[in-house]
Amino acid sequence: MIDPVVLYGTSQPPAPSEEIVLGGLSFMVEGATVRHIRYRGVEMLRSVGFLVRDRDWGTLSPILTEVSRSTLDGFQLELRATFTSGATLPVTITLVADERSLTITARGAPDGMFETNRAGFTILHPADVAGCAAQIGHSGGVIETASFPDLIDPWQPFQDIFSLQHDRAGLRVLCELTGDTFEMEDQRQWGDASFKTYNRPLALPWPYVIEKDQVLEQSVKLTWTEVSERSDIPSVPKVDEATFPETALVLTAKDAERLSHTPSDITTVGPQRLLCHIDTALGETEAQIACFARLQAVLPDILYDVELICCFSPSVKDELVDMRAAMIETGFAPDSVLVCPSVDRQSTPPGSEWPDCPPLKDIHAIAAEVFTDLSRGGGMVSFFPELNRKRPPLVHLDFVSHGLCPIVHAADDISVIETLQAIPHITRTAKSFIGDVAYRIGPATIAMRQNPYGTRTIPNPKRERVAMADDDPRHSAQFGAAYVVGLATALAAADIAVWTPAAVYGPRGLEGPIVKAIAALAKCANEPVGTAEIRDDVAILKLGDRVFRANLTAQELEGLPPFGWE
Repeated sequence: MIDPVVLYGTSQPPAPSEEIVLGGLSFMVEGATVRHIRYRGVEMLRSVGFLVRDRDWGTLSPILTEVSRSTLDGFQLELRATFTSGATLPVTITLVADERSLTITARGAPDGMFETNRAGFTILHPADVAGCAAQIGHSGGVIETASFPDLIDPWQPFQDIFSLQHDRAGLRVLCELTGDTFEMEDQRQWGDASFKTYNRPLALPWPYVIEKDQVLEQSVKLTWTEVSERSDIPSVPKVDEATFPETALVLTAKDAERLSHTPSDITTVGPQRLLCHIDTALGETEAQIACFARLQAVLPDILYDVELICCFSPSVKDELVDMRAAMIETGFAPDSVLVCPSVDRQSTPPGSEWPDCPPLKDIHAIAAEVFTDLSRGGGMVSFFPELNRKRPPLVHLDFVSHGLCPIVHAADDISVIETLQAIPHITRTAKSFIGDVAYRIGPATIAMRQNPYGTRTIPNPKRERVAMADDDPRHSAQFGAAYVVGLATALAAADIAVWTPAAVYGPRGLEGPIVKAIAALAKCANEPVGTAEIRDDVAILKLGDRVFRANLTAQELEGLPPFGWE
């Protein structure tokens, strides 16, 4: 048996799971979550789970106790889940299933004032239902006929949900909800391979408080019937004549100063570019730029890209002119500059007011005047939802960029690997509105560099599997190497110009097996993409005359060791 630290970078074992089979129905029970609910092999729901989020959208880990279980006339399980957020919220969760239905109920009340952003059931429909016909039951008995979005919806495709029916692969699946008002997010835009239905509309204030002894009670009932007409997922087309992107590594001014003294730290990887993070909100901007100038003097034969985070004080033009003057004064000569307003690092959820910010068309027009001789970019230094909700005007842009992070909503191993399924949906949607403008991705790391959805990334001092953490132990383990090959495979068909799969230093830096994997991929920059597919948990990527394979599971598969690659 391979040491879990070697596989995952942590001794914390993966969450235990149990498969339940009832005739044609099968599902996995993992803690308080039911996953991969299938009938005769067709996935009806990706998962149903009772989740509680804190004020920074961190997912609280409950203490779970099994109360009872029975296999008479089906399957029944009763759990007690205890959540703590100042006060304690004990919830009794009951699962009842047979060959024709599955019902989960939850009931609890806190022992004091319980602060949360969300508490209740989260239902995930698999990304494969994109484009499928649906019927949405609203309050008052109104039934809406619609379909799941094909391209990723930047807002909420469905609201005021009391029931949701869809047809796919010969099944008509009905999900009925009680206990609150539910709505749906197109969760593909965060990288999750799912559509998420959740309770409490985002337009209501959060965080909110559940009062002491206030009863919280909800239920989810799933039923299904076979239908003669098949409604399958539309095929996601591949991009013809794609080439593999150039590889970049991200670094701060402090990192640049360190690298200038030990330039051999990146020799093994051999990136084509360095992504230089300059943040005017930190102050001493000229000193930041000077650090990159010193590094460029030491490593002149690499391209330097700047992500320039601006506060635009006292004005857009004044700040950009000052940045350009500092580059000239220090001798820093980047190849490109991406200008991003500082306020756009934080997400603007549905129902929220947009923060004060100069119009993007003005920002990029002025940037074109100031950085005339540089390649200029727009987009987000955060993630795709922020780009999808605030799309930049393209007239002055040479490229558009955004980052990726697979632990926004969940951090278990299965969920992280499943995010690779969503990447073709993201890239196809992005290319639908950026057209022929070059497309860059990054940083794209397991751990989160900055949290657009809260005031901080979630602390992870024990280096376990924690959603929205800035340090994930799997990055520097075999898991991280397999994941980065899978990421490269998922991105390859989209004809990305540059990708940034790691930092130079820090928890997302060059450490462990991921170094060898990134180095091998970096050698393939601008090679034509042949095969690029993830099938049966194996990523297969052909770049020029090189073929990469990666096992995305913890079991030996097709001659590859757990999370092994070649």
